Amino acid sequence: MRVIFMGTPEFAVPTLAMLTDRYEVVGVYTRPDKPAGRGQELVRSPVKEFALARGLPLYQPTTLRKPEAAAVLRALQPDVIVVAAFGLILPPEVLAVPPYGCLNVHASLLPRWRGAAPVAAAILAGDAETGCTIMRMDAGIDTGPILAQAALPIAPDDTTGSLTARLAHLGAELLAVTLPRWVAGEISPRPQDDARATYAPVIRKEEGRLHWARPADHLARQVRAYQPWPGAYTTWNGLWLKVLWAHAEEGESPGPGRVVSRGEGAAVGTGAGLLVLDKVQLAGRRPMPIADFLRGARGFVGSVLE
Repeated sequence: MRVIFMGTPEFAVPTLAMLTDRYEVVGVYTRPDKPAGRGQELVRSPVKEFALARGLPLYQPTTLRKPEAAAVLRALQPDVIVVAAFGLILPPEVLAVPPYGCLNVHASLLPRWRGAAPVAAAILAGDAETGCTIMRMDAGIDTGPILAQAALPIAPDDTTGSLTARLAHLGAELLAVTLPRWVAGEISPRPQDDARATYAPVIRKEEGRLHWARPADHLARQVRAYQPWPGAYTTWNGLWLKVLWAHAEEGESPGPGRVVSRGEGAAVGTGAGLLVLDKVQLAGRRPMPIADFLRGARGFVGSVLE
């Protein structure tokens, strides 16, 4: 079977690896290289790195909406297109190219958490579980009928980084058993219940700011949901302070943002309960456990974070 794969981040690599081992991958589509770091050097996506290492035909369009995009795809004669966190919209002309359609490996149990950031949204909402969905794509955003799903519990210490890594392998395994059954005509797609849909839009950097009037349990989930990006942060003495790890505790709050001593560490008052700081990083310094940070941060306990 001839397969075209479309994906960009690390989440997509296990699916591409599975397809490469089992089928003829006639094209790999990924986003153009992006500038990153202080030097703004162009960085290849994880999918591009994999494709180059395996010698797979590589395409990096800026859009698929131009008429020639569908023509290029048709020339490759794919039986199916598989998409995993690609980052570009597939117009109807592209969706119509392969006879077995365009299948999406999505990191949620659709219709919950349609959109670009389903893993972070599930953690932030306090969901007990999430999972992967194999869906036949249509013109909407993650609205197509479902071919298969597999659930995965969210651990109390899961971050978006750790949970995404587990979901990446779950999605590849689910597609491995679903794709041959789909091609054999053994699966009847199940329409999504739009009334149960929730949406997870692209995360903006400013969403990492901790608003101390919120409850401590929400703030603790925010720390995990926005790890590794954009990171959770506050300000102290006009400097950014990243909160790399924290946990919520019940107790009387001294007031939103007020720092109190907690054994050898520190906790911050919130709208309900305390957020105990476990690991932090002040701007321009290395990450460190809160006890080490306090030894060099005079006046931190008793201050008010903003």
